[in-house]
Amino acid sequence: MPDPPALLYAKGRLDLLQARAVAIVGSRHAAPQGLEDTRRFARALSDAGLAVVSGLALGIDASAHRGGALEGATGTISVIGTGADLVYPAAHHTLAHEIAREGAILSEWPLGKPARSANFPQRNRLIAGLSRGVLIVEAAMRSGSLITARLANEMGRDVFAIPGSIHAPLSQGCHRLIKQGAKLVEAPEEVLEEFGFPPARTAAAAKRETGAGQRIVGVGASAGADRRR
Repeated sequence: MPDPPALLYAKGRLDLLQARAVAIVGSRHAAPQGLEDTRRFARALSDAGLAVVSGLALGIDASAHRGGALEGATGTISVIGTGADLVYPAAHHTLAHEIAREGAILSEWPLGKPARSANFPQRNRLIAGLSRGVLIVEAAMRSGSLITARLANEMGRDVFAIPGSIHAPLSQGCHRLIKQGAKLVEAPEEVLEEFGFPPARTAAAAKRETGAGQRIVGVGASAGADRRR
């Protein structure tokens, strides 16, 4: 990243910070189909060996964390816009607890830092920086997800977008990205192909074959936030 944070606060599985990762972001007011698509993509990408990164927001972000990556083989990373000891939105308290246990929560803000609107564009650059690529599922023309896509493109990451109806407001941002050069994707395998994954082999299948079905939970999952330079 051109402007990395001076330090990061992490809570949960620190090993995930070394994993190859893909970000999935989108609208807070997602349609049911968008939530289902997010779940399907996140689960498939996690099973293939990619950590799924998102921002703990309502809608698409929550579906990426809960519906896919928490059930997948690799795990999920939540990059938040508050201190790592706080949960925003408050409705995601249970989800944040699950992520801290099964994945990782990451913040560059000091402990106790409350949510501020200016925090979230800065948070979005971390989502882009942690990931090899960013998938936009649903986004309006003024969506914060487009900021994440722009930052990812500036950092040389891949940008993917799922198309939708030409009449749907939440498809307009995705269609704009596609016109600007984002890769149109209709299936998780198309993202995996861009990352060079073999089509038939997934991390989940490997675990089943070897009998290694248990997750490894890193330092900090049940304790307070750890600070790493």
